[in-house]
Amino acid sequence: MKNYSLKSLGSKNDYMTVLKETDEGYMIKIVHDLDGYEEVKTDFLSKELFDCCLRTGYITEVKEEAVALSA
Repeated sequence: MKNYSLKSLGSKNDYMTVLKETDEGYMIKIVHDLDGYEEVKTDFLSKELFDCCLRTGYITEVKEEAVALSA
């Protein structure tokens, strides 16, 4: 599983984890940091949208240690 940082406003530490890859896209877990409270969502992201997010810098891959330290 790979982890990605989400571009967000302010000093939020939002990230997502790829849980499973399919032919059509990815099952992902998104964690939003809301002033110490974490909102967790599971969703599907198409491969086309995922690639677009990588190209534009909306998501960037991070090392697992970085996500573990923020949790």
